[in-house]
Amino acid sequence: MKFEGKTALVTGGSRGIGAAVVKRLAREGAHVYVNYRRGKRDADNLAAELAEEGLTVSLLPFDVANQQAVEDAMAQILSERGNIDLLVNNAGITRDAFVAMMPQDAWDQVLQTDLTAPFLTCRAAAKTMMRQQSGAIVNISSTTAVSGRPGQSNYAAAKGGVIALTRTLALELAKYGIRANCVIPGFVETDMLKTLSPKHKKEYLGYIPNGRFGQPEEIANAVTFLLSDEASYIQGQTLTVDGGMIH
Repeated sequence: MKFEGKTALVTGGSRGIGAAVVKRLAREGAHVYVNYRRGKRDADNLAAELAEEGLTVSLLPFDVANQQAVEDAMAQILSERGNIDLLVNNAGITRDAFVAMMPQDAWDQVLQTDLTAPFLTCRAAAKTMMRQQSGAIVNISSTTAVSGRPGQSNYAAAKGGVIALTRTLALELAKYGIRANCVIPGFVETDMLKTLSPKHKKEYLGYIPNGRFGQPEEIANAVTFLLSDEASYIQGQTLTVDGGMIH
């Protein structure tokens, strides 16, 4: 198994893309810490599903945008496992409004959760990974970071920052045997997509040559590849998984 004996943390891991990543990692031998903030029922269901397969994950609720909470969570992981090998930053939120009408707190909250939080978890994990001289990080960005989208200036800025953060991490951490890469999902069948109106779904499908929305498992395939030794010479890159979407 690809990740036998490895310890992983997946933020926003209770549903959607995060849950798909958790399943892949657990089935490939990793011990996974599943972070969530409000999705306890989803996290419990995920743990129960994997338990039926004889697999155990650790549920770790904390606010990824809170510095002390992140440091406490990392300390717990190290206390229980002694190491952290894999980090996936998937947690994210949206609060849409056009720039001229966007409340300050909508900007602040999205930047805090979608950009500051990955910085906090990467910083906490990097300290241990540097001592280990090994580790792999995958941060989840968005096509919005590349193309922009009306009403999502906060989300686009945050996810663009994630790409820049990832590239810089790769430059800083490569000499310690640590890899950092980024995945850009297109439109994926998740709870976030369900909030779109049928009109908007039809419009977005028109941009996708593959003619369908992606599945969380297809994003998880890319994430776990980048975390694995199969991607040992891939560093600081951004892998887009969007069905060929026209930006």
